[in-house]
Amino acid sequence: MALSRGLRFCQRVFSWIPVLIITSVVLWSYYAYVFELCLFTITNTFEKVAYLLVFHVCFVMFSWTYWKSIFTPPASPCKKFQLSYSDKERYELEERPDAQKQILAEIAKKLPIFSRAQSGAIRFCDRCQVLKPDRCHHCSVCETCVLKMDHHCPWVNNCVGFSNYKFFLLFLSYSMVYCVFIAATVFQYFLKFWGGDLNNGPAKFHVLFLMFVALMFFVSLMFLFSYHCWLVSKNRSTLEAFSAPVFVGGPDRNGFNVGMHRNLEQVFGENRRLWLLPIFTGQGNGHYFPLKSLNESHNPLLANDEMWEESDEGSDEGSIGISYLTRAELYLCLK
Repeated sequence: MALSRGLRFCQRVFSWIPVLIITSVVLWSYYAYVFELCLFTITNTFEKVAYLLVFHVCFVMFSWTYWKSIFTPPASPCKKFQLSYSDKERYELEERPDAQKQILAEIAKKLPIFSRAQSGAIRFCDRCQVLKPDRCHHCSVCETCVLKMDHHCPWVNNCVGFSNYKFFLLFLSYSMVYCVFIAATVFQYFLKFWGGDLNNGPAKFHVLFLMFVALMFFVSLMFLFSYHCWLVSKNRSTLEAFSAPVFVGGPDRNGFNVGMHRNLEQVFGENRRLWLLPIFTGQGNGHYFPLKSLNESHNPLLANDEMWEESDEGSDEGSIGISYLTRAELYLCLK
């Protein structure tokens, strides 16, 4: 037991190494750009002030989005998706797999669950003891089920999912802007140092290296950001891109694709003025999502008289509460 705890502690410590690497590179780039380039190399006052102002705007937005990506806890299923004491006892006492599947299917009729396991059964997490909502997956690193899990990113040491996917996309975009601005403004001084027009000194090393690092990170970020833009346009997560979600009618990669405009609004919200700010504006609560095609007769929410509701008491910090929905509202959300 002690050995296991020690290994988990070491794993948590080492998991921060990628974040420390990124932080160190960014802090060095700040010193190299602000001090070595702007203060010690550039002589034109207007150019110096303009570069510093724009640079700090880019730096603040990058740091803000990176912070939110790291420290926004992944959202987990609410208590309504946990088995009650009686249901849990009935499930554990039942030894037949088919009977267990039937128990889970009966419980799921009261919940907005439309996706299935590969076997066609209701998806159930044995570790968290919860029925998995649509697009929810268990993260072995975070040791919890994550709503609309996209992937576990070592560079932010966090699960990217429903609660912070917008922040992660903004982090990628502002990282690219940060790199492009540095490369564009450093380029002329890079050529001057390279051609020997400026005196050799500590600034030469910083400016030359700053140019290479900015271009290198920009290229890698461009491919990653383009891939996630494609995922957003199709309303898929990284996991769903590799393994299509399964429904009653079978696997369907476009099961949650409701059109480009609505796909964007699910992540960024309806208020476009807040799209570029790392403030949560996504639609819904992460427990259910509109489907591309949904027959009302097969909708357990509409067929069941008992509405599901999550109370605010005892909710986890990382969870997003469920609000009470009428039958008509649920139909409009899933339409």
